Amino acid sequence: MNVAIAEAAGSPPAIALEQVAKSYDGGRSFAVKAIDLEVACGEVVALVGGSGSGKTTTLKMINRLIEPTSGTIRVQGEDVTAVDPVLLRRSIGYAFQGVGLFPHLTVGENVSLTPELCGWDPPRAAGRVDELLAMVDLPPEHYRERYPAELSGGQRQRVGFARAVAAEPKAILMDEPFGALDPVTRDSLQKEFRQLQQSLGLSVVLVTHDMTEAVLLADRVAVMHEGELRQLGSPHELFTSPADDYVAQLVDTPRRQADSIEAIIHEGGAASGAESGPPGGTGR
Repeated sequence: MNVAIAEAAGSPPAIALEQVAKSYDGGRSFAVKAIDLEVACGEVVALVGGSGSGKTTTLKMINRLIEPTSGTIRVQGEDVTAVDPVLLRRSIGYAFQGVGLFPHLTVGENVSLTPELCGWDPPRAAGRVDELLAMVDLPPEHYRERYPAELSGGQRQRVGFARAVAAEPKAILMDEPFGALDPVTRDSLQKEFRQLQQSLGLSVVLVTHDMTEAVLLADRVAVMHEGELRQLGSPHELFTSPADDYVAQLVDTPRRQADSIEAIIHEGGAASGAESGPPGGTGR
């Protein structure tokens, strides 16, 4: 178990959703169907599922980018409806695919933006910028004054991570943050993210459609399908005791891929029965 989670045992969850639902058509249909979900302090929970499963809608309801139709959401024990939505979003880090850095601001200005909006004095904000750039392996003396256009995709994502935690939030939301990166950069950043998360004791909700990414990065995985939370458990629990056929099919994908790779390594050729497709992959 993650040490931070173990130390937080018995304390209120960092994020709690109670019977949270979302309908866009007055209740005739639901994008999210009355889910219950808790994220412990210092825990990473991955929301995984296919397109239209409700995972991104769930994520955005936490910081009120989307308002729930019903149910209660609490962050650090406080009902989010009792907090001004702008102040709420400033108190919760947010990282997403494409990063969304302001192109006319330097790296340092992008990272310091939220602390400044929260009223930090300039020396404190500047010190935080340098601290975080060093933590994400972007030496501040080399990167602070650069602009986003001068950075690689991986470097921009690192800046995005730094910006998400700049105002010292205890919780961050991540929506497919690694999806646009090449495989080598993606693997490196996934490891760096986990180290950063553990060193800062962050509570994280991570949306991904990649089951392998979910089981490698998360303490627990929440499988969503057609707006329902089908199963919530550790990666081990999902692999050994899937709740239904959909969960079993989802978790079997990385297992089959691992078996195919293992067969290629040992046989020196294409794995028998391995899934194949046109050159260039599935286009996912």
